Amino acid sequence: MGLLILLTSTLLSGYFHPMRVVDAQQVFTIGEITLNIEPSTNVMRDTNVTLRCRAMVPNTGHEVLSREYTIYKDNNIIYTKTSSSTEDILYPLREARVSNSGRYKCVIKIENKHRNSEAKKLTVSGLSKPVLRLNKGVVKEGEEITATCTAPGETGSFYFYFYEDSKEIQVRQVNSNQAEAKLRFSSGGIRRIHCSYIVLISPDSVKSEESNNVTISVKELPITIVLDIVPKYKVYEGDQLDISCTIDNFQHSDERFNLLLIQGTHILSSGNTSVNHSMFAQAKDPGVFECKLEIGNLVKNATKTISVTELFSAPTLTVSPAEVFQKEDMRLTCESYASERISKDQLTYTLDPPQIQLNPISNGVFSGRSLPYDFNYTCVAEAKGIMKRSKTLTVRPKVFVSKPKISVEGRAVLGQPVKILCQSDSGSLPINYTLFKDYTPLSKISIKLPSQLARFTINITRPEDIRKYMCEAQNSHKGPPPLSNRLDAAVIVPLSTADLIVIPDSRDISEGESLYLICRVDGTPPVTFKWYRVGSSLPLHTNISNLNSSVHQVPSLSKVHSGRYYCEAYNRANKVVRSEPVEIEVHMALWKKALIGGVCLLAVSVLVVVCVLRFRSKRVIMDRSATVSVWSKRPPEEDVANDEESSMVTKEPDVEYTEVVHPRPVDPARVPLRKGTDTVYSELQNSPHGPADYHDYHGSVEYAELNGEQPEINHYYPEVNNFQDLPMPVD
Repeated sequence: MGLLILLTSTLLSGYFHPMRVVDAQQVFTIGEITLNIEPSTNVMRDTNVTLRCRAMVPNTGHEVLSREYTIYKDNNIIYTKTSSSTEDILYPLREARVSNSGRYKCVIKIENKHRNSEAKKLTVSGLSKPVLRLNKGVVKEGEEITATCTAPGETGSFYFYFYEDSKEIQVRQVNSNQAEAKLRFSSGGIRRIHCSYIVLISPDSVKSEESNNVTISVKELPITIVLDIVPKYKVYEGDQLDISCTIDNFQHSDERFNLLLIQGTHILSSGNTSVNHSMFAQAKDPGVFECKLEIGNLVKNATKTISVTELFSAPTLTVSPAEVFQKEDMRLTCESYASERISKDQLTYTLDPPQIQLNPISNGVFSGRSLPYDFNYTCVAEAKGIMKRSKTLTVRPKVFVSKPKISVEGRAVLGQPVKILCQSDSGSLPINYTLFKDYTPLSKISIKLPSQLARFTINITRPEDIRKYMCEAQNSHKGPPPLSNRLDAAVIVPLSTADLIVIPDSRDISEGESLYLICRVDGTPPVTFKWYRVGSSLPLHTNISNLNSSVHQVPSLSKVHSGRYYCEAYNRANKVVRSEPVEIEVHMALWKKALIGGVCLLAVSVLVVVCVLRFRSKRVIMDRSATVSVWSKRPPEEDVANDEESSMVTKEPDVEYTEVVHPRPVDPARVPLRKGTDTVYSELQNSPHGPADYHDYHGSVEYAELNGEQPEINHYYPEVNNFQDLPMPVD
């Protein structure tokens, strides 16, 4: 139990020790990688060179990480090493050679990380002088010798060159510093041999200096080749040639030998020690003959050249006339020049192929009709067994030009240049086209290529002038050339003006009506019409018409349609014309005017009626007020009845009474009459209109007299004192 406690405390103290850190994995990074070439990047051959690779690898642990170093030369691996040390990696190049020149770099790899150094170029200068050796110094003709060229101390890939005097005779490509060449010499004499080499350094090469010269003596074999040709001089075609090829002073040899008689590329005959051949001389055959002896790889020969005179020349074949048209008569003539050995009568001529439907009319002359297609003809001349063929003559019968067709290319627009096209469906080139106007020639165009077209440019001032033009096609001087029909084409007259007509008249347009905008132009239809409203770039309507006018309808006009309108038009001449703007003002509809007038009249009538009723109601109120003043002490029943009657008649508030009395200053000069009150009352009572008819001007007076009020109140209505219809007072 005590041992367990001691072990547990030891583990815990170790776990919680402040200086101990447990890492599951080291953290590292690959720093700078450098490759140095020592002592220098440019050295001479035989210098000891060292490549030094150095790496900086920071990490969190104390142990050195395993590193893999790789050195490359021109992207090819030349050295690999794995190390657990931080020391530099060294790669020696002892006694460096030119083949060590190149670009080097170092790559380090740790776990899954790697990094490259910067590439550096090493240049090694200087090649060793090549050494040439021969296995023999004296040889016979055709005997083989071995030449060995060595590049002392060099490494790499080589090209070795062997020279006889200054002439290159062999090349060898090897991967070692030595190469051999097998040499033979076909003639006696002294030869000087040397060599050189090239070391390949991708992508360049370095050439060495020349080796030492080695002299070799070649002894000629005592063999003579004799070539004889009969006859020797003035040889004509057809003469028989006798040719012999023999060998003198030939000593038997163990090697295989062969004797050949050759003319040009043909072996005429072959044998061992002598060869004979007979043939007829031909001027066309090569005049060089060769007698050739092959002994192993040794070759000895003799040559002769003879001149063969033609017995007659190769024939020439011609056709007449120079221009041959289909199914027309033609003549083929075959001619050859004869030498003094023969006469012209000894030559015979034939056509090949023989089934041609041409008849011989004399020696070498053939006549007949041409074929409707191209055909090849050959003439054969023969004399004394010798046949010669002419060159092939191709007769291409021409086709007469057909009647041309005349048309307008594109559009014919009045006042603008018009292109006229004249073309025949068939006819052999060249074809000459001529443009006429009323049989007067204007211009001519010669068509020599199939892709060419006869185009003429004219100007038309009147539409009817277009029918005056014709064209003529000609490719032969035989007969009159065909003439086309007159040009039948439409002439487009450009638009000159545009007018905008408004229906109804622009000064009499009302709401609800339909507006018709008629655009009229002068020119050739079809015409494209467009209507616009000033202020908008988009057309209101577009129409293509085959007439010189078109209409745009605006139904159910309203005030919003008021404005300025214009139209544009163009035809195939692409000239746009525009009309002058027209002002459109939409007036109010008649029924609206009548309705407004009726409403106004009704309003005035209602106002008048209201005023009349108002006036009358005021009079009734004043009359009743006056009546109440006269009979101020009437029975209660009458008061109640009168009040009800007044209310039913006027329906006006009592306050209206106060508006009748207008206080005015009292005039002392004017005193009302106090006598005759009864008479006044009597007349008021007997008046056919009743008291209400006069309440406006004397109701207050009556009230004052009857009630004994002060006479000054009469001054409120001075006009009453002047009223002439009132009765005079009586005493």
